[in-house]
Amino acid sequence: MHDLMLVNDSILPTSARSLSPGQVGAVNGWGVFSTLRVHRGVLFAWERHFARMSRDARLLHIPFPSDGNWMRSELLRLVEANQATEATLRVIVMRNKGGLWEGDGIVRPADLIAFTTGLKAWGSSVRLALHPQARHAANRYAGTKVLSWSFNLAMYEDAQAAGFDEVVLLNERGEVSELTSANLFAIFGNDVVTPPLASGCLPGITRALILEELALPGLTIREAALAPVDLENADEIFITSSTRDLLPVAEIDTLKLRQAGRGVLPALQHAFQHLLSSYCIRS
Repeated sequence: MHDLMLVNDSILPTSARSLSPGQVGAVNGWGVFSTLRVHRGVLFAWERHFARMSRDARLLHIPFPSDGNWMRSELLRLVEANQATEATLRVIVMRNKGGLWEGDGIVRPADLIAFTTGLKAWGSSVRLALHPQARHAANRYAGTKVLSWSFNLAMYEDAQAAGFDEVVLLNERGEVSELTSANLFAIFGNDVVTPPLASGCLPGITRALILEELALPGLTIREAALAPVDLENADEIFITSSTRDLLPVAEIDTLKLRQAGRGVLPALQHAFQHLLSSYCIRS
């Protein structure tokens, strides 16, 4: 983590004591967050991140800034203060008031908090574990990105302890949903498929950009339900997130992957990098 953080409209050292147990979001995980790629000093796909956080905040009764431009300008102040022109940024909006354990003297209904850190080297590919019954697709709150993240962190640590990099989370129907912090795509010939939101997965920003803004001749990019056995027949499998972009999958636990490697993924990676660069130039 870099030296400075944003707390509402103030830039403070990350060592500053700025939270109280009387803020209900701090002890209950009552907040929403997003993780953004900072490229050339630009918040990549900011509009999409803001829209998703705003939607999740409405669902979870979290007071949320109405002015996306104001929020973006505050985050850019932090980027400048940390000289974080190529970085990862975590932004949180946390509810402060409500319930039995609200502390005295809490004035703001919610806090805006943000940090930056350097880009992580994820390696050239990932090895994935499998975890059944990890997502409940029928849950009203499925797909929300909330501060109550401990289940994901525990499953991630379990996977790493078993020698994997991440873990594929299955829903109550045994379908592929997502990873703890990434979405999954499989390529079958010229057909690129990712689980639908009805699988219980998070509507990831990189996932949405691939579905809605990438167009390569001869390729179909779509949503469809995927069972683990379907992945054994895929030519290529990759995961996506704001920090990983498009990262190939080398292994999935007990599955026997065919992975013919027809070269579609490199074309998608190239197209996505062009999208990233074009956005930052426009901004």
